[in-house]
Amino acid sequence: MKKIAVLLLLIACLQTLVYSQAEIMMPKIPFMRQLFHANIDEAQKRITQLSPNRDSLFSPSSDESINYQLHQIVKVRINNIQANIELDSTLSENDKFIWLRATENLLNDFISSYQYKNIQGVLLGDLIIAFEEGLSKLKNKESIASIIYENDGEIGSILLNNILFKNLPQVKYCKDLLVLKLCQRNPDRILNILTVYPDVFFADSLIKVVAYKNQEELYNYAATPNALGQKIQSVNDPLVKTIGLLAFMKTGRMYFPFLDELYTKRMQMDEITRVINQPENYFKLLVKTQIVYGERLLKGDTPLVHTVLTNKLKDKAIDIYIDTINALHDEKSDVVRFKKVESLTPQELYYLCVLGEEEIYTSSYLGLYKRIFERMRTPRSDSLLQSVHFHLYKKFLKMAAGFNQLDDFLNKMNANEADNIMRSFVDNLAVKNTLEDAVDVADSYASITNVKLKKLIIQQIQKNLSNETNNKRTTTIYHILNTIFLSMDSSNKINLTTTLGINPVFEMPNKLLLADNKRIVVQQFFYGDKDGNNVFNAFVSKFRNSNWSIALKPEWVEVKSTKGTPISIFANRPLDETKDLDAQAQLNLTNYLDSLQLSPTIVIHRGHSYYVKSTIQQIAPTAKIILLGSCGGYQSLNKVLKICPEAHIISSKQVGTGVINQGMITTMMEQLRMGKNLNWPNLWKSFAAMFGNSKNKEQFDDYVPPHKNLGAIFIMAYDKTIQASVN
Repeated sequence: MKKIAVLLLLIACLQTLVYSQAEIMMPKIPFMRQLFHANIDEAQKRITQLSPNRDSLFSPSSDESINYQLHQIVKVRINNIQANIELDSTLSENDKFIWLRATENLLNDFISSYQYKNIQGVLLGDLIIAFEEGLSKLKNKESIASIIYENDGEIGSILLNNILFKNLPQVKYCKDLLVLKLCQRNPDRILNILTVYPDVFFADSLIKVVAYKNQEELYNYAATPNALGQKIQSVNDPLVKTIGLLAFMKTGRMYFPFLDELYTKRMQMDEITRVINQPENYFKLLVKTQIVYGERLLKGDTPLVHTVLTNKLKDKAIDIYIDTINALHDEKSDVVRFKKVESLTPQELYYLCVLGEEEIYTSSYLGLYKRIFERMRTPRSDSLLQSVHFHLYKKFLKMAAGFNQLDDFLNKMNANEADNIMRSFVDNLAVKNTLEDAVDVADSYASITNVKLKKLIIQQIQKNLSNETNNKRTTTIYHILNTIFLSMDSSNKINLTTTLGINPVFEMPNKLLLADNKRIVVQQFFYGDKDGNNVFNAFVSKFRNSNWSIALKPEWVEVKSTKGTPISIFANRPLDETKDLDAQAQLNLTNYLDSLQLSPTIVIHRGHSYYVKSTIQQIAPTAKIILLGSCGGYQSLNKVLKICPEAHIISSKQVGTGVINQGMITTMMEQLRMGKNLNWPNLWKSFAAMFGNSKNKEQFDDYVPPHKNLGAIFIMAYDKTIQASVN
């Protein structure tokens, strides 16, 4: 394809104006055609006036040499086209009328397209040269298809609308070429484009391309009752045919995760049909197929729709098993609570854990983890990972660390294997397009107490950092992790705020929590079960002193400081959950705060882990401190960070208790009321003294302070680094 830039390079090399032609002397123009020439001259003049300064030079580019070349083309080549038409004795008088009119139309169509921003101004030169070539092809009775193919689609579109070319026999083929160019320019919109042009000659080929690139999209289009849907159904390709068949089935979505196996004939339809209405057996078939896919992924062979299968497996794991086990959290008998998973293999239990991460309760996870190894003939953790071909093993390690089971997991294999697993855990963190693996490593490190293991991880981080010099993203990830991990040892004297350019991590300044009205606004979420009422009453009783005033309303309570820093703590009353009265009270309280333009800077969740999802959905983006007082709140950090990416979060990895939560709240509110900053290391020492010798010590040890939420700190630092590089 001819491009202006290429031609300019030739200009520089050859010291000649490639686009220029010697201007042909215009013959005497018959009176009957003078108007046509005048119209062309007027169109040339209008082109020069398209630029903002409206001078005598069309200037679509910041490069003046390009603008000059375009000026020469518009002036000389168009004049020569006019002269050649008048001088051509092979053209009839009528033909000359038509060719001149076509030249005028070409210029006017360019002007219109340029004004509507449908064509770039720098393409004007290519357009005029293509038109010249088209005139030559037309005179020699040759197809203009090659011209359409070699030029930009915008040029081809103008040519094919021109009166000289619009009725040629090959115009349908040429218009198809324009559609092809459009598809090539927009590969993610191929099927959307083919919906408008389903009868192009290359439709079958492009449908096959989409089939092997985006099966999900083809599935959606294959069932549509239109011309494209019919075209897809007619394509003779095994993958397209399989997708088309599934798209027309009412239960096609249940078969779709097995697409790779079906189209390659490694699995027959009836194998799936037999278990469609048997949820447990369908789940087992998903796991069986996932393990096969895991082996292929390990070898670098990516199965079709493997993410669809994983997502379906996740949905079934939660719907069939996790929700059932979670719902029985008050059941004292594990036999009753875990009866649903009685028939599951260690591998099937493994997938319940890793895919149920966002939903699983602490006690549910611990019960499943225990049963994984109870059901293994040889309870070795490396054997478990090998049996699933290490699929999602980094997520499993992260969860084991989060639930304080990592030491136990690593002790179930020999020391060398354990070290290799952990080295692998911190390798290749930039391979995915997301930061998920890097965040998992950061979160896991915060949970590790084994000094030898922590040292091994830092050494592997530094090895990756020293080996990578060219990839900016990889270097950034490992640099931040190395800095954060080293800062955990106070002897290294690393200040994360200055080193990584992030907000304070070890301290929350009092003044940063003051809203626009110079008041700290706290919002607490309570839930209307039996425990919720007890915890709510305990909360209110802690503030019955001269430093605070309490105003009870029908749906909420407001606790206000009477001395020191102005603080308002708003908490919904735990009304009957069976009638959703607690949810309505939360909504009404939020609307009330909005009406007063009060933005919470501290948000506190008071309730069981199965309520935390509801609280997170209502967290104000203005929150700078968030306390997740439920069991396993630590597992919800990523969800919170999506709403408040720089928030300081307090959470428990396992059991959250009302006594600990209230102790923390009372202490923090008093510190703030007295105008003090919240220094997390110092506060944590005071909390440790408060709970260290009590029956709650074990539960307190599972709480993670903001300065040890390393995943959150990593995300904050990474975002700051990327923003700095962009600016």
